[in-house]
Amino acid sequence: MRMKNFDADIIIVGGGLVGAALALALKKTSLSVILLEGRAPCLDFDLSTWDQRVYAISRASRQLLTQIGAWQRIRPERLSPICSMKIRGDAVDALLEFNALESGVDELAFIVENRELQRALWLALADCSHVDIITPASAQALSVDLEAATLTLADQRQFRARLVVGADGAQSWVRGQAGIQASTKPYAQFGVVANFAIEKPHYGCAQQWFKTDGILAWLPLAEQKMSMVWSCDAELKNELLNLSPSQLAAKVAQAGNASLGELTIITPPAAFELKLNQIEQCVKPRLALVGDAAHTVHPLAGQGVNLGFGDVAELADLLTKTHPERIGDYLVLRRYERARREPVRLMQSVCDGLQQLFNNHHPVLMRLRNFGLGFTNALPWLKRQLIRHAMDS
Repeated sequence: MRMKNFDADIIIVGGGLVGAALALALKKTSLSVILLEGRAPCLDFDLSTWDQRVYAISRASRQLLTQIGAWQRIRPERLSPICSMKIRGDAVDALLEFNALESGVDELAFIVENRELQRALWLALADCSHVDIITPASAQALSVDLEAATLTLADQRQFRARLVVGADGAQSWVRGQAGIQASTKPYAQFGVVANFAIEKPHYGCAQQWFKTDGILAWLPLAEQKMSMVWSCDAELKNELLNLSPSQLAAKVAQAGNASLGELTIITPPAAFELKLNQIEQCVKPRLALVGDAAHTVHPLAGQGVNLGFGDVAELADLLTKTHPERIGDYLVLRRYERARREPVRLMQSVCDGLQQLFNNHHPVLMRLRNFGLGFTNALPWLKRQLIRHAMDS
């Protein structure tokens, strides 16, 4: 019988948040990992500046990050707890509020910058003997046979493994190489992001407005600052990007009813297109997809990265309990796919439904959505169920 030679048990393509987390989640196993990343993240950045991309990390994601040794490496001064949330419609009485104390927890979530979380994950990876990081690395070809998956880089180096995991984002190269088609639904919307210094303290309160011209979110940052995400159409996106810093700050403050007083922009605005990506399968023999490579959602609920960390927890648990020789077996990987299908589709359906409901000018739907916010706010038991589901996702 021919010897099966492998360079590693698992090759992870993509060293972003989800790919790095998966590599760390396997540290207590006997599995060896090659982590491929096109460009290593900057681990030493100016702490007087702020990242435009921030995430709301759920309780479940924080537990995972703690278990894999990354959460402890996030600098406390860059973390901001969400202690309460206020969600408003486009009517005066359309208000839904959540409070950590009422939910029996210290905080609902934490806001952390993309680069700070990436830094923490890579610092933790530096202590992992089971992970071989190759960067810069550009994948060129992927082939799969009964025994192994072979990945070829642009410099013609080849690596052979029992399993390849695509953690390479919404435009996943691995997904394309596997012939897995993504069903893409453009929202005809853009997410405009920017950070501001604020006049009044936010007290850890995240605010969101469902408006006729889009969905506006203010997320609390440390040091009396906040991060804005404005999901809007192309016309408003272009207007926001073309405003001067003072004009943009004034417009954002006005849109939020000046609830944080005067705003001062501290990072220039940027925009990204919003799409819903759905795929029918996220595994094939010797291949699995995680994070945005497997699914994307509208950012209105802030759950995209938490879904990715949910993929990590499920796949790592499965691989930990599986004999190394079988980690690439299709029937084994199908268990991961089945376990993730319901939570992913539920989150996609909820976010997509809310986007359609609130991005609609029909007078009946406008009254219905505003009534729904106020009605839910009057039911404490329902609010507790909703917030606990979000925290544990």
